[in-house]
Amino acid sequence: MAPFPGGGKTQREVLGRFCSGITVVTAVTDDGPVGFTCQSFASLSLDPPLVSFNPARTSTTWPLIREAGSFCINVLSVEQKDISNAFARSGADRFAGVRWSPAPSGAPILDGGIAWADCTLWAEYDGGDHTIVAALVHALDEGVDEDPLLFYRGGYGIPSRW
Repeated sequence: MAPFPGGGKTQREVLGRFCSGITVVTAVTDDGPVGFTCQSFASLSLDPPLVSFNPARTSTTWPLIREAGSFCINVLSVEQKDISNAFARSGADRFAGVRWSPAPSGAPILDGGIAWADCTLWAEYDGGDHTIVAALVHALDEGVDEDPLLFYRGGYGIPSRW
């Protein structure tokens, strides 16, 4: 079956109606901490404990994190829009003013997140213009008791319906 006509714009509009949480994937390299914002994150398996996320093939940060060997997936709270935006920008010091503590692996756990998972790479798969990453979870915990930061129809949050 051939792909549908209309391409990415139509797909983005239609599938943008699926609400997703926002994460920041972090690691520590020889040059310091690195990280990127990622909205494509999910629990994958309980046995073994796996999660998945999908960095863009154009990401310059994912290769650094892969090379670091271990990384932390931080699930953001509704109060962390600024962090989401900062870690989505290229060329900026993403950790400027961001407080964090080390996960068991040493990867950054960002202060104020609602959950985190400390992981290593399990496998990578071709996902078109993205890479599908399966990650083995070594440690995880809850963070602050806040609502999640959600992404819906191209923006943060879900419009209220009254």
